[in-house]
Amino acid sequence: MQDLAQLLNAALAHHQAGRLADAKALYTRILAQQPQHADALHFMGLLACQIGQSEAGITLMRESIAMHASPIYYNNLGNALRELAALDDAIEAYRRAVGLKPDYFEAHNNLGNALRESGNAAAALTSCARAIELRPGYAEAYNNLGNALKDLGEPDAAIAAYGKAIDAKPASAEAHLNLGVALQAKGHGDAALECLRESVKLAPQLAAAHDKLAGMLMHRGEIADAIDAYRRVVELSPTSALAYNTLGNALNGAGRVPEAVPCYERAIALEPDFADAYHNLANALRRLNAPERALAFARRAIELRADMPSFHNNLGTILADLGEPEGALACYREALALNPDFGESHTCVLFGQSYVPDWSPQVHLADARYFGERMRARAKPFTDWPALADSTRTGRALRVGFVSADLRKHPVGYFFESVLTQLDRTRIEPIAYSNALHSDELTARIKPRFALWRHVAELDDAALAERIRDDRIDVLVDLSGHTGRNRLPMFAWRPAPLQISWLGYFATTGLSEIDYVLADPHVVPPGEEAQYTERIWRLPDSYLCFTLPTEPVAVGTLPALSNGCFTFGCLNNHKKLNDGVLEVWSQILHAAPRTRLLLKNHQLGEPSIRRETFARFAGHGIDESRLLLEGPSSREQYFSTYDRVDLALDPFPYPGGTTSVEGLWMGVPVLTRRGDRFLSHLGELVLKTVGLPEWIAADTDDYIARAVAATTDLPALARLRATLRERVERSPLTDARRFAGHWMTAIEQMWQAKLKEIAR
Repeated sequence: MQDLAQLLNAALAHHQAGRLADAKALYTRILAQQPQHADALHFMGLLACQIGQSEAGITLMRESIAMHASPIYYNNLGNALRELAALDDAIEAYRRAVGLKPDYFEAHNNLGNALRESGNAAAALTSCARAIELRPGYAEAYNNLGNALKDLGEPDAAIAAYGKAIDAKPASAEAHLNLGVALQAKGHGDAALECLRESVKLAPQLAAAHDKLAGMLMHRGEIADAIDAYRRVVELSPTSALAYNTLGNALNGAGRVPEAVPCYERAIALEPDFADAYHNLANALRRLNAPERALAFARRAIELRADMPSFHNNLGTILADLGEPEGALACYREALALNPDFGESHTCVLFGQSYVPDWSPQVHLADARYFGERMRARAKPFTDWPALADSTRTGRALRVGFVSADLRKHPVGYFFESVLTQLDRTRIEPIAYSNALHSDELTARIKPRFALWRHVAELDDAALAERIRDDRIDVLVDLSGHTGRNRLPMFAWRPAPLQISWLGYFATTGLSEIDYVLADPHVVPPGEEAQYTERIWRLPDSYLCFTLPTEPVAVGTLPALSNGCFTFGCLNNHKKLNDGVLEVWSQILHAAPRTRLLLKNHQLGEPSIRRETFARFAGHGIDESRLLLEGPSSREQYFSTYDRVDLALDPFPYPGGTTSVEGLWMGVPVLTRRGDRFLSHLGELVLKTVGLPEWIAADTDDYIARAVAATTDLPALARLRATLRERVERSPLTDARRFAGHWMTAIEQMWQAKLKEIAR
């Protein structure tokens, strides 16, 4: 009989070296000679757990303990049970280990881990501290102590513990990872990034480190590097539906939506009941102008998890794209019912009302106030500001912060760029707080024009408010309102003495912490102030200033002079084309039979929406032959579309903004209808500011009459077309220097008024 001790030593050597088949063969030989050999049973059980045969392995380990109650056996059994998430049994095994060997520091540390995972962070703290007491400089215990402290809401102490783990073991990838996550939560982005990069460097196969690094890069706007890191996570975890879903989110956020779709599809294939993946796939398909296909996935997500407000929001947005604004609002309100504190749902309700013809200012104001009340209840508003300590220093520039996710190729970016270039830095020191997930060439152009640029997507409301306050911001300007990726809930913390809403929205925010809405006499005429929780400050000409296109596009001649047919056109978002708009446009086409209507928007890239649009017009007796329906195109092709339009028709109650100005610049007049609130006054603002008040209809009958009359005097329309670009370029609407002067004076006057208010 071969010496069993020698066989066991050889088996253990193979086991430790990872030669598991050789180790198993030797354990089997030992057990053939001595079936109750405790060590062979135990380590055979440990090996079985390592190769995925956990149930058999735990049975063998328990048999070994029955023969020999070793603290090491109990500790290993605890590890095996913890791997299976049998935490109560694992905790019992670790307690047995330390009961048999009170100075067993590894078992104390493992017990701490299991206690924390079971939700008992306080007890975990005690066990980890005991492990460190028994073995000073025990890196793993310091790391686990940090985890427990983090769970107990003591981030600074957790950071200190992770630091001690790294001091004791500089090569601990896990400690670097945990420290990076903790630093990120505290808003120390640069230090966090350094830790996460070090973790990846130390452990290239650690998927969790790549995942956290990717998330950090994503929040910092380093999208390409983030996507590369997420791809690495997928490589390391090819059967993880979560990894594919997260990669899809990164691609989707970067605007690479076609690449995101197969990621979500793969996630669903791996996990058919993965509700988030269905939700995200629906979102991506909607962005690809396929709302009809997206609809089924959005509904499936809700079937799987009906308590997610964001799922109902997504379904609402898809219904809005499909021309069902009332159904969309019902979904948004369902989301609010699930979570009244979910800011995105409030935004969807408030913005969604913009597309509904029978909009009520009273309902809208009530909904906005409700949003303000909910956000205020969550916030802890500041009542003192470091900026005020500088207020007595004369001649200083006001530090003005701009909060937005749209400092890019977006209407906000187009209207803000030229103004930013004209700000006098001796009067205004501009600071950007960008909440965007991606950037573009417009971002690159304007970024150097700020005194400071902060990417803040990774900061929660409390951390962002504290950062803004510490930056000594005098005036904080919201450029989003109730639009995508806004940070309005953060304004409830009042991080700056003076807070303003401007440019990105067209109604009240509902937040009493926002002092003013920056408007003009056109969009908020006297008598409509009661629609706002904020005070109204009117700029003299216009509340916006358009940045002219840089494309070298010539103005074409009036197309009706050469093609024998008069063409009305609208290049606005399809969601603005409600049933009332289509009915009026149909009346125009009936009254002017030698005309046609060109519609162009991104939703019309979807065949089902084109079919539905034809059907909606057919219901009013308009044949398909009189309609030109076009989907999205390049910017160059977009501008050339105006060469085929004689007169633009503004939708209502949501008229055009950017499209109207660009159409006028291309020589195409726009016919609008007078409104009854900020949003529906936008068409009036554009036309009055460029000196074309005659194109503002008083009501629907006047709108129809003016449209028909325009078709009867082509020479007059041709003459106007030839002068429109010059009118636009000479108007206050595009005079950035003039506008910036008015804007800076307004900010300074509001600031002085605020100082007097505070002094009282």
